[in-house]
Amino acid sequence: MKIKAEISLTYEDEKKRKAILMAISPDNVKTPKNLDIKSFIEKNKVITLIVYNGENLLTLQSTIDDLLSCVSIAEKTISALKTKN
Repeated sequence: MKIKAEISLTYEDEKKRKAILMAISPDNVKTPKNLDIKSFIEKNKVITLIVYNGENLLTLQSTIDDLLSCVSIAEKTISALKTKN
């Protein structure tokens, strides 16, 4: 079964968009053959497209969970750095 997911995150600050994209981009390099992930910036959004072609939906769920966890950590790090400055 082929499933497509799109995660769209809005950030008004351009530097924050770029930082979030850089934080999640390494995850795009090494993926199983049945999983394709692409992240990019479009206007004021960081968009991640995920295409899963397999039978185990937990793989897709884990992928989305991992991605959102990375985003959360990146957002917290950015906020902590802004607070320090």
